[in-house]
Amino acid sequence: MKKTGIKYTILFVLTLFVIPAFAGKKEIRFSVSETDAKIFVEGKLIGTGQVQIIVPSHSCVTVKVEKASFLTTTIEFCNKPEFTAPPKTFYMQLEKDDSYDATEATDIANVDIEVKTKKSEAEAWKLMSQIITSYFDVIEVTDRETGYLRTSWVAQTFKQRTIRTRMIVKLGSTEPLAYKIKLVSEQAGAAQTSVKSDELFKEWDRVLRKYKEVIREIQTRVGY
Repeated sequence: MKKTGIKYTILFVLTLFVIPAFAGKKEIRFSVSETDAKIFVEGKLIGTGQVQIIVPSHSCVTVKVEKASFLTTTIEFCNKPEFTAPPKTFYMQLEKDDSYDATEATDIANVDIEVKTKKSEAEAWKLMSQIITSYFDVIEVTDRETGYLRTSWVAQTFKQRTIRTRMIVKLGSTEPLAYKIKLVSEQAGAAQTSVKSDELFKEWDRVLRKYKEVIREIQTRVGY
């Protein structure tokens, strides 16, 4: 009986210290290195740059921070006895998005650009094909008679994004001879996304730097 009494006494003492440590809500002064970064708590936008985050007792909250050209970062804070108590202050240093460093914003992506030429059909087609194959290794479809050419997708993966790129050429008119060329640039919001997963990609107004001159070169060498 004596040992049992001591046991309950110890449990009572521990309860006095443990429960107050986790009782009640916790507040975190949350700040980000980029003052205009958007801060979301449980999917809801609550502010930018610096906010107060409340973690209810015996609960966890997920905080997500987003800003264009930076990697999206997510962190979870828990106010539960079995977790480390949430800090009173928390500072998040955002990391640059490597896909932005490898691309350039442009207004020529995903639009048909007409290239008129005074060259013969055979000469224009040959020169245009040579230029495109100097940028893209695989031509998926080529039909000189209909004036149609399409390259295969070329994918490049980054930490949080996959970019796929291709060229499409269509005959615009025969008199004067003109072609419509399109540099297609699309992105998916995850690394290592298959180029066949069409539903995961959407048009992007940026192009990889290695393709930024292909349209200009066609315009200069083929067009007038």
